Amino acid sequence: MIDERSDEKFLEFVVKSLVDHPDEVKIDRVIDEMGVRLSLHVHPEDMGQIIGREGKTVTAIRSLLKIIGRKIHARVSLVI
Repeated sequence: MIDERSDEKFLEFVVKSLVDHPDEVKIDRVIDEMGVRLSLHVHPEDMGQIIGREGKTVTAIRSLLKIIGRKIHARVSLVI
């Protein structure tokens, strides 16, 4: 079931599955006139795992967040 915080829950699940320091993952969710902005904070050593080769991992995560955004009728953006 899709709820209004599905985007944040999804991002937390995916990121914690990818990184070596899951306890240091922090997500700030802000709603403004442009939509929902998710700010992701991870351990510096984990940054490469989130971005991926040539940015492919973060691009895939952003694409999936856009799909979730359509389900909750909001524009979702990710800031790392």
